[in-house]
Amino acid sequence: MFDNGSVAAPLIMILTIGISLMGLFQSPRIIDLCLFRPYHFLPKRQYSTMILSGFVHADVGHLLFNMFTFYFFAFPMERFIGTVPFLCLYFFGLVISHTCTWYKQRNNPGYASLGASGAISAVLFAYIVYFPTTTLMIIPIPVPIPAFLFAIGYVAYSYWASTQNTGRINHDAHLGGAISGLLFVALTDLGAFGRLFT
Repeated sequence: MFDNGSVAAPLIMILTIGISLMGLFQSPRIIDLCLFRPYHFLPKRQYSTMILSGFVHADVGHLLFNMFTFYFFAFPMERFIGTVPFLCLYFFGLVISHTCTWYKQRNNPGYASLGASGAISAVLFAYIVYFPTTTLMIIPIPVPIPAFLFAIGYVAYSYWASTQNTGRINHDAHLGGAISGLLFVALTDLGAFGRLFT
């Protein structure tokens, strides 16, 4: 896992899986402490939850879906842009997606969310800019799927899920993360968008 230039991505993945599983099966208090609650974020100074919430998940399915996406996109992105830029991209996506969530839900005392979706969406969409023709094989679909179609499906599912208003998964963060990934590339390598059409 640690070869070929990937250092940060494996560590993030190991930490996310470990902390999520501890919270789900050993100590639910971990999840409760990490939940991002926009209503309490500023009044109670729960600043750390903007980051910590990205390391816990609502259930095993939520964790697997995010880690599947993370594995296929984060590892090659780190190798391509380098460890420090990758870390900046990942946490930029996490912070921006939570900032958007805070603005939308800041007056809702009952709202709380968790998951790495915003950060992973940022990585995913940055990856699409650099490698738009990459294809993936996704079980049980027996044909290669272009990366940009996977990205569209990811956002479409996230939009649908966000309209259901159930659970603690912050599906709105997927869209915020996607925008932050595109913004990060625009700020750090604007020419990458031009190369999309050459």
